[in-house]
Amino acid sequence: MPRSAHTQAETDLYPPLQRYLTDQGYTVRSEVKHSDITATKGDDLIIIELKRTFGTALLVQAIKRQKVTPSVYVALPRPKPGKPWTGIKQLLRRLELGLIFVSTGRRGKPVEVVFHPVPFQQQRRKRLKRAFLQEIAGRTADYNVGGMHRTKVMTAYREACLYVACCLDLSGPLSPKQLRALGADPRAQSIVYANMYRWFERVDHGVYALSTRGKQALADHPELTDSFRKQIEDAQANKRLPLV
Repeated sequence: MPRSAHTQAETDLYPPLQRYLTDQGYTVRSEVKHSDITATKGDDLIIIELKRTFGTALLVQAIKRQKVTPSVYVALPRPKPGKPWTGIKQLLRRLELGLIFVSTGRRGKPVEVVFHPVPFQQQRRKRLKRAFLQEIAGRTADYNVGGMHRTKVMTAYREACLYVACCLDLSGPLSPKQLRALGADPRAQSIVYANMYRWFERVDHGVYALSTRGKQALADHPELTDSFRKQIEDAQANKRLPLV
């Protein structure tokens, strides 16, 4: 398990937290019904469990406190830089617990609230909603039919790849920078490098051309291809870039 930069007793963590919470306007009391720290402000009740190291006992204590209030945190000594805390943070978020790092030394902030307890389902809904909105924003129109099966869906990423294919078809081999100048997706470099659909081929260092599969993809999507061609031609006219 990750360990703190300095071995500290649990009681060493209390004074910095007590000062921090008091400065925030909370009334702080320790060892209330076996809880290490309680803090109240109006109707708000916070419970904080202290431990020298992360472990199962700390989680059990903290989860018990959630019966009293949803605002439950675990507080530990600040860990050494580079220690593997990613998985532990994910676990705490899933358990809807907050995390606080405490330092009793001279370096760094005495108290760092890494994150507050937030309902896990709410966190997941926000991420999923963001993904939906990003996908919707990335599509230029509705080229799919709701309920269709066994047909390739025209996603925002596929549209971005088709736009790059149109650029290469009209202008010949180009670099990612030139593709972006013609209005291609900011991810143009990763699109041609990953070459997910095998529509592109590298013809020189950092220069890509359209493959046979790419030409067929353009033929398979005439409506979208025509729309993209017009956009690219407008970009070329504005930037005075010659057609090949």
